[in-house]
Amino acid sequence: MSALVVFESIYGNTKLVAEAVARGLSESIEVEVLEVGSAPLHLAPEVALLVVGAPTHAFGLSRPNTRHDAVTRAPSPVSEPKTGVREWFDTLEHAGKGVRAAAFDTRIGRGWFPGSAARAASRRLGALGFKAAVGPESFYVVGATGPLADGEEERARQWGFELGAEITHLSPA
Repeated sequence: MSALVVFESIYGNTKLVAEAVARGLSESIEVEVLEVGSAPLHLAPEVALLVVGAPTHAFGLSRPNTRHDAVTRAPSPVSEPKTGVREWFDTLEHAGKGVRAAAFDTRIGRGWFPGSAARAASRRLGALGFKAAVGPESFYVVGATGPLADGEEERARQWGFELGAEITHLSPA
């Protein structure tokens, strides 16, 4: 049994969260972390948990135009991703029996902002036949480009730890 963490990140904040989640997961389950452009279209049979992370753009998952806009607003040069989680979902094979999933996002942490990439990803995962391991989770950044808010990297590690403990105690559905 293993876990796969797939993430999309432009400024590096979502990548930091994905890596922290993987550190927490690794305390109870084998885990691999992949940027969405390198993620497989078919999950290996041993994958019992898929965790997907993305930044919240325009109230949900990014699109080519929102990624382009994010790249142009970057405080220092960044590469424009060719694909995002939204497009990956369009090509991802339906889940095998008993495969669970969880989603997280990064988002601006001041005040209330509508929309969530994690909620959108959770809905897409459900439509693909994945069973929710937990509800969607948000991790907060300071300003549009980050950095992560204080304590969020550790909170992500703890979320991953709790998720790993939960998934290893669940029997396949």
